[in-house]
Amino acid sequence: MSKKEIISNIVWFGGLIVVLLCLRAFVFSPTNVSGNSMNPTMVDRERVIAMKQSKVQRFDIITFPAPDNPSKNYIKRVIGLPGDTIEFKDDQLLINGKKYDEPYLNEYKENPSDVKTPYGLPLTQDFKMEDVAGEKKVPAGHYFVMGDNRQNSKDSRMIGFINEDDILGNVKFAFWPPAKWGSVK
Repeated sequence: MSKKEIISNIVWFGGLIVVLLCLRAFVFSPTNVSGNSMNPTMVDRERVIAMKQSKVQRFDIITFPAPDNPSKNYIKRVIGLPGDTIEFKDDQLLINGKKYDEPYLNEYKENPSDVKTPYGLPLTQDFKMEDVAGEKKVPAGHYFVMGDNRQNSKDSRMIGFINEDDILGNVKFAFWPPAKWGSVK
């Protein structure tokens, strides 16, 4: 190989590294799932990609610094958008008084013995957002989030609303383990 080819290869690989670092810094972030709060959708040690520039919508899964431990990040599902009222009654999600299905919980609802609570208890205990978060409506610029494993999740019921400026990314893809490759629902 000539000196010119070597320099050309170094410049090409250097440019590739710069592009990848820029994508990592501004477009996406690989994230590790730690714990069981998002079971069955996501499992402990699963690796996912969070998109940094994605608009957050209802039922998206987001990652953000843990308000009670800034050295950790949490991954939770967006349940309430700014201006929403949230209530659970008889294991049914009510947003602004309207019933919403939660198909991502079907696996737990169909197999209640898989949930770490005695058989017969609802997956989500009854509550009104005002009683657990101190506000009747989700404040502007904030979100109400919950883990899919409702019996084992530290979420907005305990830590309060999540500021939109604190959101690190919108989780879109799983890449490890290989059985989980693809989009996250």
